[in-house]
Parts: sequence; structure tokens; C-alpha cells
Amino acid sequence: MKIVIAPDSFKESLSAYEACQAIERGFREIIPNAVYEKIPMADGGEGTVQSLVNATGGTILETYVTGPLGEQVLAFYGLLGDGKTAVIEMAASSGLHLVPMDQRNPLLTTTRGLGELISAALDQGATSLIIGLGGSATNDGGAGMIQALGARLLDMEGKEIPPGGGGLSHLVTIDLSTFDPRVRDVVIQVACDVDNPLTGPTGASAIYGPQKGATPELVEQLDKNLNHFANVYEKQLKKYVRNYPGAGAAGGLGAGLMAFLSAELKSGVEIVLETLRFEDQMKDADLVITGEGKIDSQTIFGKTPIGVAKTAKKFGIPVIALCGSYTEDSKIVHNHGIDALFTIVPGTVTLTDAIKNAAQYMEQTARNIAAAIPIKC
Repeated sequence: MKIVIAPDSFKESLSAYEACQAIERGFREIIPNAVYEKIPMADGGEGTVQSLVNATGGTILETYVTGPLGEQVLAFYGLLGDGKTAVIEMAASSGLHLVPMDQRNPLLTTTRGLGELISAALDQGATSLIIGLGGSATNDGGAGMIQALGARLLDMEGKEIPPGGGGLSHLVTIDLSTFDPRVRDVVIQVACDVDNPLTGPTGASAIYGPQKGATPELVEQLDKNLNHFANVYEKQLKKYVRNYPGAGAAGGLGAGLMAFLSAELKSGVEIVLETLRFEDQMKDADLVITGEGKIDSQTIFGKTPIGVAKTAKKFGIPVIALCGSYTEDSKIVHNHGIDALFTIVPGTVTLTDAIKNAAQYMEQTARNIAAAIPIKC
């Protein structure tokens, strides 16, 4: 009997790898001789680097880069087991968690650190990049990123514009003569699970600006600045991406990656599944276990459990999902490949207890599920 264990992380309590370990321990108590294939999963957000590194025998590398407010921060990226694919979470260098609540101002925050991480990965010999866009503190359209890679964004006096979404209003000319030439030879996939355009009422500034510290007045200014940035590179580079679904992701970084790095925006879980060659590992499986911290009606929109379940169903394999909690509307996941859904929390417990003892509860739930399976090895 082959059992594939492929959960996402359980936020604030278990990494995807730790969840795999706990599920296997529970199952082995009842079915000790099964073949267990553990595949830590992610969907492009937090934990993607760790999951892909763990699954491929890769390495996590740390380096100091420019943080969102211009300070030095210790960030990281992953080099996968093939030695040629680097995985970067933009939040590691430019994330909202790096900016204190009282200092959040997307007029000032920059994506320069992401460009520095890309450069560091290229220095390590990476020829393929996977970039996750979740959790950004920025609204600069990727301007800081391309500046870090050698682009010059110049004002009317020929001087570099200031960092952040506010500086875009000064842009007159984009000079790519010193842009890192290695970028042209790199295949870049971007894990993006939103479909917002760059500007307008559903664009980057309007939808995500407020959570980054933007007042209604700042939202209007930021949207105007992104529109100006797009006008300039459309005129000079002939790149028209502002209305592409996902262009507004991470404060317009989606558009910047497409316009300047020729990146392809894709569903995060699809990128992870392809990178791990997940389908190849399904063909002789008898059961698949997946899961994440919370499962609800939104889970069907590009989240890990559904990506795993859809792959399993190509081969008619039953799928069980474990979670910390689920809502009444979560029953919709049964129409998308998940056969059974279990919460690991044993009754009424505090959130602190649920987080602290998540591994124990996961193992116990897995053990009880295994005991109910009629065919054992």
C-alpha cells in the first residue's frame, strides 16, 4: 500500500514538512508496512521556499538585502536540488511583516531587496526562478527590483527617482543600458493567485494599498503613479501588461516582472506541482492525505488541498484532507476532489493550545483515520 502525504503548512503551528512527519507517525502506528511518500506542499505563499527545498533536497541560502524602508534585512532564498532552480518569496525581502505598523507607507516602501535576491540567485548559477508574490509591503510596480538589477529610472534632471510608490511620479526616462544581461537568459515563473489589474478600482493600490498603510488620498496618488509608470514603459519598451490578470499583485510587482523580466504569471500551486513532478508520484498511490490550517469555500480557488486532490483524481485515488478548522461552506471541496475532511482539533480548545499541540493532534487524528481503513499492509 502506497500512501502519499502532501499537506501545506499549518500557519503559526506546523511547517508542511512537520505536518508530513506527524501524519506519517499516526499512520505507521496502524499501518507500519505501507510505503509513505512525503511531499511537503505550498501554493506560492509563505513556506514555498522551505517546502520545495525539503522536497528536492535543496539548500536555503541567506543574504543581507535592502528592506522595504531601505534598511538592511537578513533575507533568504532556496536553491533546489537540481542546482539550477532558485525559489524566492518576495516577502522575505519586501514583506509587510518587516515594516512596523506605525511606519507603513507604500509611498516609501521598495522592492529593491527582491532584485538583490534575484541577483544573488543568478550569482549561484540559477537559470530558472520561481518567485512568490504574497505578503508585500510595497506599491512601486517593481521599480525598486529593476533598479537593483541595474536599470536606471531617471527624472527630468537625469537623476534617479526616489524609492517607493511615491517616487514613480518623477519618472521621465527608463535606461536599461546597464540592466543585468543575465536576466534575458533566465526562465521566470511567478506564483500569483490574484487576478487584479495594475490600476483602477480593482487595481493594486485600491484593493491592497489600505492594508499597507495607504489612506484614501494616498490610494488615489499611488494609483496615479502606477498609471504613469505604465505609461512610460509602454511608450519606451512597448510592453502592454497593465490589464493582464495578476498585474496588480504585490503592489504592481506582477506587472513589473512581466514588463521587465518577461516573467510568466501562473497559479502558485500549479507551479509547485509541476516543479515537484507531483503527477508522476501519484500513479501507483492507494491513498492521498493533504490539508492546511483552515479549509473553507475559498479553498477551491487555487489552494494546495484542491491542487493535490485534482491531481489524485486523474488516477481515481481517494483523498483525505486534514485541517485545523473548517467552515460550514467547506462542503464545496467535496465537489473538487476531496472525499473526506477532518479537523485535527479534539473538541473545544484554546487557539494557543491548538497551535502548541498541533503535531500531537495531527498524529492522533491520522492514527484514527488509519484505524478506519479496512485494508491494511
